[in-house]
Amino acid sequence: MSAPNTVIRAILLYEFKLGTNAVEASRKICIAFGGGSVTSRTAQRWFKKFVSGDESLEDEVRSGRPSSLNTDELRIMIETNPNLTCQVLAQRFQVSDETIRLHLHKMGKKWKLSKWVPHDLSSENKLLHLNICVSLLSRLKSKNFLNQILTCDEKWILYSNYKRNYHWLSPNDPVPQTPKLKMTPKKILFCVWWTSRGVVHHEYLKVGQTLTVNLYSEKLQKVQEKLKQKQPSLVNRRGILFLQDNARPRTAASLREKIMQFGWELLPHPPYSPDLSPTNYHLFLSLDNHMRGKKFINDTAIKEEVSQFLNSKDSQFYANGIFKLPSRWKSVVDCKGAYFNE
Repeated sequence: MSAPNTVIRAILLYEFKLGTNAVEASRKICIAFGGGSVTSRTAQRWFKKFVSGDESLEDEVRSGRPSSLNTDELRIMIETNPNLTCQVLAQRFQVSDETIRLHLHKMGKKWKLSKWVPHDLSSENKLLHLNICVSLLSRLKSKNFLNQILTCDEKWILYSNYKRNYHWLSPNDPVPQTPKLKMTPKKILFCVWWTSRGVVHHEYLKVGQTLTVNLYSEKLQKVQEKLKQKQPSLVNRRGILFLQDNARPRTAASLREKIMQFGWELLPHPPYSPDLSPTNYHLFLSLDNHMRGKKFINDTAIKEEVSQFLNSKDSQFYANGIFKLPSRWKSVVDCKGAYFNE
């Protein structure tokens, strides 16, 4: 929630008295009250005023006729080009940037960073996303197949899982330090296959090992054998619907043939869509939270921690991950094939 101008100006005066520079003062205010609460340019203007000995927090009286602001024109301009800054708009309307900010807040606008997405989707990508999700939702209406889904993915697990955290500190408290990750951190590759009933198989790639077509084929053979042991009804009666991404080597023709030999059906999965992979948006997200702040001395320690994590989850956890798929397919449809906000 943004603070009133009088509060912002009082904080600027406070920071000025402490010897903070204008840019740093504006940055701290934006952290506390939200991005766009005050610009560095505005902070510099007020600091210049304070340097002159004028510590009044009131706006200077302006001569001449005050400028009027066409709110409708401002709304049209900002909705046409949402990344226009308050400074640019202030110059266009001949008012202060604080006046622009006040009007934008009244409109319900907030200054937010853009969201990172996995890929810059082309119109063809979006159409393919849309068509696949519509098809899957239509199929789901005729028969609930979610319990037949076998899905998989892999991720790097780091030896050191540092994360910068916020801290409540007094003014003179030292700020805790977090070391930056090295360019090539020590890590191992974790591979997992699972259904709504739980993990079927997981393993790790050896150091320097690459996930080739032949290696992935061997792993799928292990998964098939584990399925027969752990979930025979899925193999023998209901049938397996295999959901995997389109990264190499999974798209190789020989692998598709092997999947058909198992009697599995390959579910369609749009390219560049980790947001539609249960492993990515559910299992790995929970694993990342579990690993946060932990540090390991060797591969064995990582494997023990991952096993502990997997064993701590009941069947409902895995079911929840798979059963979120329809709502995510629908979100893609609602966004006409684009990435959706979570």
